[in-house]
Amino acid sequence: MRTVPTLDRTRLARLMERERAAFAADHPRSGALHERASRSLLDGVPMNWMVKWAGPYPLFVEQARGAHFSCVDGHEYVDFCLGDTGAMAGHGPAPTIEAVERQLRRGITHMLPTEDAIAVGEELQRRFGLPYWQFTLTATDANRFSLRLARLITGRSKVVVHNHCYHGSVDEAFATLADDGRVVARRGNIGPAVDPALTTRVVEFNDLPALERALADQAVAVVMIEPALTNVGIVLPEPGYLEGVRELTRRTGTLLLIDETHTICAGPGGATKAWGLEPDILVIGKTIGGGIPAGTYGFTAAIADRISALIALEDADVGGIGGTLAGYALSLAAIRATLGEVMTDAAFERMIPLAARWAAGVDEVIRSRGIPWHVTRLGARAEYHFMPDPPRNGSEQAAHGDFELERFLHLYAMNRRILMTPFHNMALMSPVTTEADVDHHTEVFAAAVDELFG
Repeated sequence: MRTVPTLDRTRLARLMERERAAFAADHPRSGALHERASRSLLDGVPMNWMVKWAGPYPLFVEQARGAHFSCVDGHEYVDFCLGDTGAMAGHGPAPTIEAVERQLRRGITHMLPTEDAIAVGEELQRRFGLPYWQFTLTATDANRFSLRLARLITGRSKVVVHNHCYHGSVDEAFATLADDGRVVARRGNIGPAVDPALTTRVVEFNDLPALERALADQAVAVVMIEPALTNVGIVLPEPGYLEGVRELTRRTGTLLLIDETHTICAGPGGATKAWGLEPDILVIGKTIGGGIPAGTYGFTAAIADRISALIALEDADVGGIGGTLAGYALSLAAIRATLGEVMTDAAFERMIPLAARWAAGVDEVIRSRGIPWHVTRLGARAEYHFMPDPPRNGSEQAAHGDFELERFLHLYAMNRRILMTPFHNMALMSPVTTEADVDHHTEVFAAAVDELFG
């Protein structure tokens, strides 16, 4: 019987120090810029989560194009992070740039619609099957506005989410289950406005009995889900689970909101189209603008009728829904070009096999070395887990997280000109990612595993 390799923490620490020193020596210009930034930016970064990048300081980018970018020290990288889905279309896709440049000269924002909005609405209808749409700047806003509308329509106050879900920075989603089953604020929930137990009920992914109990008193306005968990690590639905969620929500008069912001990787219409799902409300952001801030939420005709009946014309510009730049001209021009000419059906037909190639390469390394890890793929997205079998829910995946090991693997890859998504072990394919990009990752991943376990 083959012996399962074990991780030597002393070796890991030694390798990490070597990689940190190599990064610093290789990136003096980024280091100097970070030192300068520390005098005007909190922790030397424009957004606090950038401090989590592996290494003594983050890379400073000089230029990004396609599936690659270069840093200020002159090194070029294969980008599998792609702005954590924000640049899934690739950096600077030509049709998006051309559309944005045209619109810049015609007016950036004026609080009035353009024809682009109609074209985008029609394309979203085609992709996701929902008839009516509204636009925001982020998926977080789209989720937040949808929750308000769901409470208005149903007259109920509670929201159900999955444990270890991801819905941007929506307050209700920063809740988790304590060991005794109570709903509590998630670790890192900064200054919650209210105790999340007052607004949110949390259930584990793939647990229909728990969802049934959460909905039994008919106090829940909406179940807000990703059709597959993503940010904690990819967790796929078990057969029949999503169908069960739909049946339970309908039986209890609860709305179902599907957030496709990350799961758009499943195909042109996300998991909704690929798996034949039937949401009442659908949210998506990041990807659709090709890098220009954009989000949208769509809903059924029944929802549209209830919204129109309940919101007086005089109150249409208040109530916590909207924003001066929501649905603005530049954003809609970018969405129209990105969906119509970049993130096309043909693009996904190329991207998904590349993710399968990436997953196969990682899986071969894991199996050939006997490492007790696992790789999971969702369309054009793939990720490896520090556990031998696929996780069933977010808690299982979180329990096998290893921050120290994860940072080493990220830094090891970065020092060999590969960028992975910083907060987990995920790789995303763009329409311009190549087989050579994928195979380079396989080689680097194999070298890292050999150094760790060899």
